[in-house]
Amino acid sequence: MKKLRKEDISQEVFDLYDDYAHNRIDRRRFLDSVSAHAIGGVTVASLLSFVMPNYKEKIQIFPEDPRLNTESINYDSSKGGGNIKAQLSRPAETNGKLGGIVVVHENRGLNPHIADVGRRAAMAGFISIAPDALTPLGGYPGNDDDGRALQQQRDRDEMLEDFIAAFEYLKSHSECSGKVGVVGFCFGGWISNMMAVNVADLAAAVPFYGGQPPTDMVPQINAPLMLHFGELDKRVNEGWPAYEEALKKNNKEYQSFMYPNANHGFHNDTTARYDKEAAELAWSRTIDFFQGKLG
Repeated sequence: MKKLRKEDISQEVFDLYDDYAHNRIDRRRFLDSVSAHAIGGVTVASLLSFVMPNYKEKIQIFPEDPRLNTESINYDSSKGGGNIKAQLSRPAETNGKLGGIVVVHENRGLNPHIADVGRRAAMAGFISIAPDALTPLGGYPGNDDDGRALQQQRDRDEMLEDFIAAFEYLKSHSECSGKVGVVGFCFGGWISNMMAVNVADLAAAVPFYGGQPPTDMVPQINAPLMLHFGELDKRVNEGWPAYEEALKKNNKEYQSFMYPNANHGFHNDTTARYDKEAAELAWSRTIDFFQGKLG
């Protein structure tokens, strides 16, 4: 069987996966469409295993890592889903209180990758909380297909309240300095933008390829923003010019980065959309930004 490389896969396959991952096409249509690209010794099975998430082999920081104190907690989201489960993580050894980061998952609940990202934030010297907005429906079900189906059953504005409640929980935590930011990916990028709109004392927001808030809400933003986009992510990027114009018009503090030849989801190192150079640069910029705003 031919060993696949990212450059062996056409952009159409990545676009198909994006449509499938965002519920614009169903699994049958996705598989049928991908099969057309199974040529030249490439099988459908090998394409799927390369494109679909591989959580088991891609974890960078395990929950049991002795350098961190990582635990499962529950907090109250009275305006959202009620009692919400989350991962709370911070360095095992600290000198004083820490800046806080809310880590917001994609459109499938708190899967192993986003939990890992939460631990990466803690490893960088912060106290992080990574909530699971699927808690009212039993939590992340163990696979992304069922996770997406479950998340579609929840109202996204109620989920926004769940993450705002996580901000409040973290802000008042005994180990937190009270300065709290948010980073989110895809759906979590939209949440990050909307938290900037709705949370007056949010200290920083970093949306990765996230949907934009309505431009008439931009005047409400107080938090400095750092926004990351993949050049090939046409769906999300089409809303950026109007958002940027509104940010400029209202004299908001922001930085934006467009990563060449990067797809939506380029930071997720469990799929073939991962762009190592772009992901590492974006994460480094994100941590530097949080150190400056939450320190």
